[in-house]
Amino acid sequence: MRPLWDEYFMEMTEVTAKRSTCLRRKVGALIVKDKRVLATGYNGAPSGLKHCKETGCLREKNNVPSGERHELCRGLHAEQNAIIQAALHGSSIKEATLYCTHQPCILCTKMIINAGIKRVVFRGSYPDPLALGMFGEAGISLEEIG
Repeated sequence: MRPLWDEYFMEMTEVTAKRSTCLRRKVGALIVKDKRVLATGYNGAPSGLKHCKETGCLREKNNVPSGERHELCRGLHAEQNAIIQAALHGSSIKEATLYCTHQPCILCTKMIINAGIKRVVFRGSYPDPLALGMFGEAGISLEEIG
């Protein structure tokens, strides 16, 4: 059966997440506008730096719970990498939709708001109620699909 557009792009986030080098959570993201993929991203260390598979996970070493102390990590989030890739390659993402394997955290939420993204579609929840509130305040459509 032919998938609907949201299902199609969500499947692509799952494939993108397979590139992740994070030891804790594999996350993939796509930024789409007019049914065209503008950028992709997955979570992992910055380009050219050692991956957590090589250095170990700082968050695990310091017993940092999920959803807290995001600065204690070598990696960028998938959403951050997708936004950065769009900027690096000169693609306007204003009014775009971001598809992600997981609900964005507060750091990514603030970037999504300022990038002009108007819709976020995700599959897995994430423990960040502040992010949910800010999406609502910004008027960004946030949709969880199964």
